[in-house]
Amino acid sequence: MWDYSEKVKDHFLNPRNVGDMENPDAVGEVGSLACGDALKLMLKIDAGDVISDVKFKTFGCGSAIASASALTEMIKGKTIAEAEKVADSDIAEYLDGLPEQKMHCSVMGREALEAAIANYRGIKLEKAVDEGTIVCKCFGVTDNKIAHEVREHKLTTIEQVTNYCKAGGGCQSCHPQIQAIIDEIWHKEKEKEIIKKAQKPVKKLTNIQKMKLVQETIERDIRPALLADGGDIELIDIDGDRVMVSFRGSCSSCPSSGVTLKSTVEAKLREFVTDTLIVEEVLS
Repeated sequence: MWDYSEKVKDHFLNPRNVGDMENPDAVGEVGSLACGDALKLMLKIDAGDVISDVKFKTFGCGSAIASASALTEMIKGKTIAEAEKVADSDIAEYLDGLPEQKMHCSVMGREALEAAIANYRGIKLEKAVDEGTIVCKCFGVTDNKIAHEVREHKLTTIEQVTNYCKAGGGCQSCHPQIQAIIDEIWHKEKEKEIIKKAQKPVKKLTNIQKMKLVQETIERDIRPALLADGGDIELIDIDGDRVMVSFRGSCSSCPSSGVTLKSTVEAKLREFVTDTLIVEEVLS
């Protein structure tokens, strides 16, 4: 059984603002009976674009009823501009949380509100997420819709996608396609981050700043590890990007000191100071 909050139970058992509305100023309808969930949201709007009354009718589970009921309470008395800022996560938060498997109910509430506001403004709501190729035939969900939910909610698994838009919740034959969409999106995002990092201008350090950072990195991230093995390191000099150090203690006679110089000392200094540094050992 899913763990429902007391607010979810209350709005399910005692839904607010349920029923029909005569001559509504705006109507938003989303979902379909064939897919198992449908919501009709009706708004009465006064001068100043204030939502003075809200009604809803829904076909769905207890979470769908609770989400729609909560949404009506959240937007009543708000202006259209204020109401359109309500996100599906706000609906879930208002209800003190929804089970992950029921997050699509709050998404349906947000979409009904978007449709109603578009209807009030006299525009046809054409959402790219509703266009594209049908991936989940059981629930009629497109690839664009899946990609939208993945990006907006940072989804990384098929189960999470199902929770937010129901795709993959039927026969499961679309699971490979859903996984491919998830993989492609996060692969591209990773590439963007790499490019962004590469394009980020390198801050040029003064010699004093560079020496200070090198010394701090040695004291914080390098010397403690060497001391633990009976060794030590001393900063001798810095000339441009050349950093000259000298090993002490057991490190000075260690046959693998060359490996330590590059894999530990140089690697740490490049990580915390600048990636152009070259570390050299000075025998003294």
